Amino acid sequence: MSYYQAKKGLAPGTVLYTGRKKVEKVLIENIIYSQNDVAENKILNISELEYNKDSDAIQWVIITGLHDVGIIERTGAVFNIHNLVLEDILNTGQRPKVDFFDENIFIVLKNLHFNASKSEIVHEQVSIILGKNFVLCFVEKDDNLFFPIKERLRSSGSKMRNSGSDYLAYALMDIVIDHYFILLEKMEEHLDFYENKIINGEQSNVLNNVYKLKRENLSLNNAIWPLRELVAQLERAESGLIKKKNSIYFRDLYDHTIQVIERTGVYRDLLTALLELHLSGSGNRTNEVMKVLTVISTIFMPLTFIAGIYGMNFRNMPELFVPWAYFAVLGIMVVIAILMLIYFKRKKWL
Repeated sequence: MSYYQAKKGLAPGTVLYTGRKKVEKVLIENIIYSQNDVAENKILNISELEYNKDSDAIQWVIITGLHDVGIIERTGAVFNIHNLVLEDILNTGQRPKVDFFDENIFIVLKNLHFNASKSEIVHEQVSIILGKNFVLCFVEKDDNLFFPIKERLRSSGSKMRNSGSDYLAYALMDIVIDHYFILLEKMEEHLDFYENKIINGEQSNVLNNVYKLKRENLSLNNAIWPLRELVAQLERAESGLIKKKNSIYFRDLYDHTIQVIERTGVYRDLLTALLELHLSGSGNRTNEVMKVLTVISTIFMPLTFIAGIYGMNFRNMPELFVPWAYFAVLGIMVVIAILMLIYFKRKKWL
């Protein structure tokens, strides 16, 4: 049953998950850091999760796995998250978006991977909630996406440790968008590979694979285009949760988003050109075959005509009783074929 079928008739804000279970057990990481210290803990029981809204330290909670609705609801209760936000977190078909609330900002992104064996893009939802001194992350499975950020936090004196929760939210978005460039590089490698195959005249599965890449590029474009407006809203936001000094980082994020969108547009045009090149090559090869068959048919037309006349066997045909007539007719037919081939060569039809 799909998410929307399951949600039919239910009240808005009903917390429900109908997606695939991508991890065996939900993993909860609780990282609390300040300028001088960082503490990392794995929470085994959701009842252990606490939040001190008056603390000067930043609390970063990463929840991996969305199939346990009770954990999502408990997290929402601890951090005072609206039920509509919890509903969107569990709906992994969300488009990238940002929602502003009085006490927090809700951000939805798409973490994208390129599956080279299937030539397809894998979509995973990343939900981020930015609060005054906390950031919540909800991801579908553990793929070490945020490992570089954890490493930066462990380094004393790093900018990450000296900045607020809004900078952490920026860093999380930045690493997701950085993965788009890695994805685009892999797509470009496949584009070059299939371009070489088409130029070399190889036909095996090329059309299907190029069309599949074109469809995946469209899927990528649909996931990235809303991100442009999302980042622009964060850059222009008048919310007190985003400090003015950090807005420049969101502006940089906007530039990266534009670069990704431009490259997907270039790849779309390249894929269209590859399809046209493939179809043009197939048409040229068909024309070559038809040309050869036409030449053969044209050469045999007069020969068939001569053979048809002498195949009638009428009694009064004078050549029937001439001893050398058979060889003469064969010679004439050979001469006609040679003359026609010479004529076609001069006309550059062969």
